[in-house]
Amino acid sequence: MAAILGTDAGELERLCREEAKGEVVSPANFNAPGQIAISGHAGAVQRVLARCKGKLLVVSAPFHCALMQPAADKMRAVLAAIPFADASVPLCANVTNAFVTKAAEFAPLLVRQVTSPVRWDTGCQAMIRAGASRFVEVGHGKVLAGLMKRIDKTVPIAGVQDEESLKAALAELGA
Repeated sequence: MAAILGTDAGELERLCREEAKGEVVSPANFNAPGQIAISGHAGAVQRVLARCKGKLLVVSAPFHCALMQPAADKMRAVLAAIPFADASVPLCANVTNAFVTKAAEFAPLLVRQVTSPVRWDTGCQAMIRAGASRFVEVGHGKVLAGLMKRIDKTVPIAGVQDEESLKAALAELGA
């Protein structure tokens, strides 16, 4: 995988098609304007990277591309055994940016996401259009907060890494 900087989506998709040369390489994460990760065979990723500004990512697999199909197949089998319930609030699916609430929708979308690009940029925009006025990033680091500033710097985002930051975020959210 590689993070590509400053290349728009259409141009990057064209470069991926040109540099695939019989291998897999495609956009994997549409993170924010000007930042898209690509994924695929190492040689094809290197060929695209040679034509763009960016850097290789240290990852354990080529996530969110066709090479992940065996993992998607395994995930489908595992999820088939898990009972899902309808959601009480709509969830924005990363793979479609559609809001879903029905239990039957969750497993197929999770499986599809294994081999499809994450649409973080347009997903955040869809949530903002739907009325989200604050975001909370849960986990170590501030990567998503940084991406949100590039997507829409007017939307506040709190980070939660531990009990203290959770209390601060809850106080900020008025909970």
